[in-house]
Amino acid sequence: MRDGTVDSSGAKPVYRAVRVSRLYEQIVQQVEESIQKGQLKPGDQLPAERDLAQSFGVSRTAVREAVKTLREKGLVEAYSGRGTFVTNGTSHAIRQSLDLMIGFGQQEGSTHLAGLRQILEPEIAAFAALRIEEQLLATMREAVDVMDRSLHHPEAYIEADLDFHLALAEAIENPLILSLLDSIVGLLREQRSRIFAVDGGPERGQFHHKQILQAIERRDRDAAREAMRAHLEQVREDSSSAAATAAQSKLTSKFNRSDG
Repeated sequence: MRDGTVDSSGAKPVYRAVRVSRLYEQIVQQVEESIQKGQLKPGDQLPAERDLAQSFGVSRTAVREAVKTLREKGLVEAYSGRGTFVTNGTSHAIRQSLDLMIGFGQQEGSTHLAGLRQILEPEIAAFAALRIEEQLLATMREAVDVMDRSLHHPEAYIEADLDFHLALAEAIENPLILSLLDSIVGLLREQRSRIFAVDGGPERGQFHHKQILQAIERRDRDAAREAMRAHLEQVREDSSSAAATAAQSKLTSKFNRSDG
């Protein structure tokens, strides 16, 4: 992967300050133009959020919204602790296919998602225990701290939860695994959103996150694998509880409407 944003001629894309409404859309347009002109290529890293904000003459909030839009378009991907990179669109294509599958049958799709995680993530944890570097360990520790402080704040908790699991995948340095996980981040976020409200769910998740982290810090491959398996079983049980609660709520609402 190449660092920086130089093109084949050695020139960096020059961004114009934006000064009218919907600033983030203009930022998106300029970055898209840089990609189309070949000034930004797959694997190139975007400047840090602060530097982009200064280049465009906007707030970091506008830059953040622009990067979110670029990710949704499949033009960039963000990796915990490493930055945001121009992508070749592979993850976006996979994501669209998986989103379509989930849309046809949400409950069945959720079951398949849980099954995929149970097959994939224990081995990711096992390999990461042997390969992870200190920077990604620091990302995991920070994610656990954020989740501890966010047991009543779903958005912050869920994003830290995602960072925790993606740090393990990044430790393996396998682009296929990263592309696969990047492609299901949206589905994982939805899954976590549904189970966050399950009574005691965040606390149970934190217990398992800490077990996984401790095993990784000890470089204990077998313990990391088993800790992840236990965590995913907890996720599966909480997902079932969330689904049952949602079904009961839907039934009650339907009954109330017909009764009225």
